[in-house]
Amino acid sequence: MGIKIARVKLKPVGRLSRASVLIWRTVQLVTWLAGVAILFSLTFYPSIGLLAFWNVLIPAAPVLLVVFTGLWRNICPLATTTLLPRHLGLSGRKTVSQKKSGVFNFVAVIVLFVVVPLRHAIFNTNGLATAILIIGLTACGVAVGFVYEWKSAWCSGLCPIHPVEKLYGGNVIASVPNLHCDLCCNCVAPCPDSTHNIDPAHVTKSHPHRRSGPFFTGCLPGFIWGWFHVPDQRQIHSLYELVKVYEMPFLGMAVTFALYLILQKIVNHKYETYLTSFFAASAVSCYYWYRLPELFGFGHYSKDGLLVNLKDIVPAPAISSFAVAAVLFFFYWMLFREKNRKSWLVRPAFAKKSELKRQRTIV
Repeated sequence: MGIKIARVKLKPVGRLSRASVLIWRTVQLVTWLAGVAILFSLTFYPSIGLLAFWNVLIPAAPVLLVVFTGLWRNICPLATTTLLPRHLGLSGRKTVSQKKSGVFNFVAVIVLFVVVPLRHAIFNTNGLATAILIIGLTACGVAVGFVYEWKSAWCSGLCPIHPVEKLYGGNVIASVPNLHCDLCCNCVAPCPDSTHNIDPAHVTKSHPHRRSGPFFTGCLPGFIWGWFHVPDQRQIHSLYELVKVYEMPFLGMAVTFALYLILQKIVNHKYETYLTSFFAASAVSCYYWYRLPELFGFGHYSKDGLLVNLKDIVPAPAISSFAVAAVLFFFYWMLFREKNRKSWLVRPAFAKKSELKRQRTIV
């Protein structure tokens, strides 16, 4: 069957003033243009592009996902691009089943664990390779956007960052309007954007969900710890050297996953949310414990992950104090701070069933 093309207006959701809508759209556009600029730099000015992408954007992302996931969901350049087929009325608008949604989430977890160690092998030092990676992910997102409704296939499924969003974004500071979905079409349930205090354990209706959620939660702290114990490789000369970049991350994730399974058996079921929050806080804290010193020249491996070298300017205890403060903040925010029952985004009005039946076609 073909895809029915409909005229879809890019209209905002909720009771926003024109000024507010203009501000949001401007931020979306500026962020998207920044993404294009980084992609251009990665291709033609790799030293600048690598610095901007890996040492500015990526280090800022985890804290944004912890505090304000909805903001990122609104302005993510990749999301803006992959949702263009739906905004332009070119999507087949298929609904993702619970089982397929679980498969998508499991694939996202595997992709994340496979691709991230390759940063040490190629992406951290090769701008063109990083650009090709971004283009490949974008192409995949756009392709599924031509078939499936709204964020169901990519932003809430196959995107490798989505498992991190669900793990880190369980207690955000506020809900913001959904600037992509003008109506709720029940494209995925539960909707991660509109479910308060969502975490990887929320969706348990399919076998892949029941496996991928605990697996990712338990593995991530050790995976991050192991990742920071592997130096960047300027060149990979053999399969053995390629396998070595996975050794420490996979060893770390095996240890913390085993610990998670043990604690899951011991901890009362009603405290499972706290167990998830503990592992989430451990993961993001571990990231900044190692990443902050790296950014300022105090890392384990000389210039790996360097943003600006302050080693001869700032005393090491000052950077260590900064890292300790970050750890204390994340454990407070994610584990001890009272849950405020906030979703990432404000759920838009539900689309009428008659409207859904009229607009959707079987692909």
